[in-house]
Order: sequence, then C-alpha cells, then structure tokens
Amino acid sequence: MAKQLYELGEVPELGVVPKSMVAQLIRPSRYGEPRDAFQREVVDVPALGPHDVLVYVMAAGVNYNNVWAALGIPVDVVKARQKAGEPEDFHIGGSDASGVVWAVGAAVDNVKVGDEVVVHCGTWNLDDPWVKAGKDPQLAPSAKIWGYETNYGSFAQYTRVQSHQLLPKPKHLSWEAAAAYMLVGATAFRMLHGWAGNEVQPGDPVLIWGGAGGLGSMAIQIVKAAGGKPVAVVSGTEKVDYCLGLGATGVINRKDFHHWGMLPHWTDEAAYGEWLKGVRSFGKAFWEALGEKRNPTIVFEHPGESTIPTSIFVCDTGGMVVICAGTTGYNATLDLRYHWMRQKRLQGSHFANDAQSKGLNDLVIAGKVDPCLSRTFAFSETAECHQLMRENRHPNGNMAILVNAVSPGQKTLSEAR
Repeated sequence: MAKQLYELGEVPELGVVPKSMVAQLIRPSRYGEPRDAFQREVVDVPALGPHDVLVYVMAAGVNYNNVWAALGIPVDVVKARQKAGEPEDFHIGGSDASGVVWAVGAAVDNVKVGDEVVVHCGTWNLDDPWVKAGKDPQLAPSAKIWGYETNYGSFAQYTRVQSHQLLPKPKHLSWEAAAAYMLVGATAFRMLHGWAGNEVQPGDPVLIWGGAGGLGSMAIQIVKAAGGKPVAVVSGTEKVDYCLGLGATGVINRKDFHHWGMLPHWTDEAAYGEWLKGVRSFGKAFWEALGEKRNPTIVFEHPGESTIPTSIFVCDTGGMVVICAGTTGYNATLDLRYHWMRQKRLQGSHFANDAQSKGLNDLVIAGKVDPCLSRTFAFSETAECHQLMRENRHPNGNMAILVNAVSPGQKTLSEAR
C-alpha cells in the first residue's frame, strides 16, 4: 500500500501516487515580498481529467511571473481562479519543469508512465471553438499560462499538466538544466519564427535587448542557429563576453547612451533634437557592433517604455519590432513618421504554441541552444530565489530549483533513488 506522503528524497515506485504532496504555496494572506509569500505546506495531489498528466517533478524553472503571483499584483491569481469557480484558496506556481510521467488521464495517448519529459506552459481548453477550428491555440480566448494563471505548477512534488504540454527531455541535460529553458526559450522562438513575413532569415541583423538575461540568452542562440547576426544590448561591460560566448556578432552597452525613456513631444524642439542625437548615435553603435551599415530586420523587445522609441527608429524598412513584456513600463511612445513611412511592424507576442515549443526543444536536443543555467537552488530556497529576481540580483541566464532530484547533475530517475 502506498504511503500517504513521501518526503523529498523518498521516491515511490513508478506510477504509485500518494494522497498528499509537499509544495511551496502562496496564499492571499501572505501576499507581499516573495521571501514571505512562499511557504512549504502539504496539500493533496491533484486529480486528473481525461486529457491530463501527473508529472513527478524533478526540477523547476524560475520566472518573474511568480514574483507577480507572490506580490498579488497586477493580478490576484487565487481570486481570479475562485471567481471562475475553482475551489482552491492557494497558488502553487512554477511555469517550467522537468520530470517523469507518473499517471495519465483516460484519453492520453502521446505519453506513457515512465517517460522523461519537459513541460511547456501553454494551456487552453481543448473544446474551445477557436482551438477546434485549427487556429493558433495561443491566440484562443481560453489560452492560459500554466503555473501562473493555472494552479498546481512545478513548485511541488507533483504537477498536473495537459498532455500536449509535454516534450521529450533532452537526454544530455541534467534535470535542473532541462527545467530552465522552456518558458523563455519558446517565447523567444515564437518572437523570432512565429510572425509570417518577418521570421529571422540567414544573414538577418537582429537587435536583442537584455542579451545576458533569460530571454536574451535564448534569442542570441536562436538567431545564430537560423544563420542570423545577433547584436546584443547589455547593461554593463562585464556581460559582453557572456553574450559573445553565446554567439552574438557584437554587443552594445546601453549605459553609453542617455536618451532612454518616453519620447519628448515633437513640439519641444530642443528636447526632441537631443533625443534624435542620442538615438542616431545608438544606431551608429549598432552598425559598428554588426560590422556593416545595415539596420536590424528584427528588434527583439521586452524592456518596453524606455526602449520602444529607439527600437522603432532603428528598425529597418519593412522590419519588425516584436515585444513580449514591458519590464521598464507599459506606456510606449514612438514617432509615427518613422513607423508608417518605413512600413515597420510593431508586433505583440506571448509565449508559444505546441509546434513552436517543439521547435525550440528540437534545437536544445540538437545542441544548438544551451539552457544557460546559471544557478541551482534547493527546494527550501524557492522563496529566496524569487526574492533575488524581485530585487534584480539574480545572475545572468536562467535559474532552477531542485524538487525531487536530490542533487545537481542527475539526469535520470534512477539516480534520485
């Protein structure tokens, strides 16, 4: 008979599902700084629907969305789900995971118990008319991000996912490395390969903001794998070699420029002229980093408010500024003359669909994209690593948390026994 609860480090027989599990929970009463919001608790293992899979989590990735979940802003994730009729009064976050298929729903036929997998975080209602019509499910009204907008994410011994979220774990990677790349990597893959007419092509110059971060480190490698020429923007000279090592053609230090922020109004000729001088200087720096006088066909954006005016200005005629976040703010301004006259595209992008997630995972399996794992934490340090991210004190690249894996470097379930 199965035990009611297996502590971390105790591995049940394959497929044996206990009643309870250990998890790092956020509750509304603890909303605030991540170091206080996350606490270890014991909860029931979630039940499965016909298309669901229970995954035994070996390691989990760390992303900023669960900093927001801990703070309770801009969305109270627990209240939002309760309003939709879900009963749980807690949130188990985590939108990246590696692990082992432990149980499957009655209608699941793409994976089996014992498969080693990674999880992508795109979920949707399989009965959504948009999805059933064969349209991009990531644009469906029911699309949600697992482990943020849904409960039972990867910061627990077991997680519940939809079967289509699962992809083969790259065999050469440790559990923690396999847990670190999918959210940022698939997001970057969609941004660079997902928008017809502006997909990255061989020889294309691409400007990548935040080249040493999780998104940027993935974008550099994806552009390089496509034969493009990535130019990274970083916040300090200590990050230059890191980006060059990932395959960047050149690197720009944004601290060499001072024209950041919202665009001055065109009626303020002095202020606008000063901004124009700064942005043209930045454009020249891009040419120098690239090694030729060409403008970026794609600008890979996520800072938003402080950088959009520059991104739109330097983007090539017919090119695209593609953005997935607004880490410096959401009120973006631009000079529309350079937008319409040069017929540029400003494209929003949000995570990825199944095919795009597979495209990224195939690059990792082929060794063309490295997860850029920079630091691994113990399960007990879940709160602390989110606090580091909250305070922007986390290292370059991506972070992971060991869950059922007992030590770094393990690659199979048998090593954890």
